[in-house]
Amino acid sequence: MAFRATNHVKNAMLDALATLFHQGTIEIYSGTQPSDPRAAASGTLLARATVQAGAFAPGQPGNGLEFDAAVGAVMTKKSGQIWQYKGLADGTAGWFRFTVNAGDSGEAADTETVARLDGRIGTTGADMLLSNLAIKKDATGTIDAFEIDFSEWL
Repeated sequence: MAFRATNHVKNAMLDALATLFHQGTIEIYSGTQPSDPRAAASGTLLARATVQAGAFAPGQPGNGLEFDAAVGAVMTKKSGQIWQYKGLADGTAGWFRFTVNAGDSGEAADTETVARLDGRIGTTGADMLLSNLAIKKDATGTIDAFEIDFSEWL
């Protein structure tokens, strides 16, 4: 028999995830997403998303990304918070890694000590949508929508 959960349980799980990744960042990479978030980052680091592309210091509050409380087993970026990135290199976005506020070296890691959330980037049908996958050094781009949907899970 498979586990099944109500939306109340799913919302609580998502809210715990939001707490874990509170004030974290999204790193945007070129290439193909690694098969496992324990793996070292692959591709070129093209950009790091923060609030309004502001400066970010690992372990410090400020400019880290936040989520609204989950509703209907879906968690979305915080309303009114502008998630932007400033290009660090030229390239085509292929995947992202959401990292916690403490920061992440990007190296291979033990899943018991490092929290990571990896996903595909695309203009449609991906985990994170961008209107343009071309990242240009020093150019600013916006992540208009970001959601984690548990409605089909469990």
